[in-house]
Amino acid sequence: MSQPKTNAARILDGLGVPYSIRAYDVDEADLSAITVAQKIGLPAEQVFKTLFLSAAGGGYLFGVLPGNHELDLKALAKLAGTRSVDPVPLAKLQALTGYLRGAVTVLGAKSPHPIFVDETLLLYDTISVSAGKRGLQILLSPDDFVQVTKAQVAKITK
Repeated sequence: MSQPKTNAARILDGLGVPYSIRAYDVDEADLSAITVAQKIGLPAEQVFKTLFLSAAGGGYLFGVLPGNHELDLKALAKLAGTRSVDPVPLAKLQALTGYLRGAVTVLGAKSPHPIFVDETLLLYDTISVSAGKRGLQILLSPDDFVQVTKAQVAKITK
């Protein structure tokens, strides 16, 4: 049985971007990117997690980084031209992005926000990001991801 298309997949289809979908069993108690990587058979450094953050003084942004790395909040704030950035509280996440924790993706988010992707994505032929639904990952080329999302590529991890 094929999975229903997510908004992220529909966007890529509309742009003619090649990708594949990989499904996995969801464990509500462990939504970590490292666990997702194990379930879809990729190294954690190729499975990119998407964090949604608020900027000091207002506004939001996305940080996209390898599943086995930690976000460097100071580096990201500097890149974004703001004093600081902080993760958005889980209670507000779905209302602001349209996605549940463990399913956040920049593809098809409720509204556009600046996107910053860790430079390590350029080391791989294929990366994995959330398809916008828990249990589904999109695999695509890093170049296509950056082009489609208009992300800024920089070092954003510790």
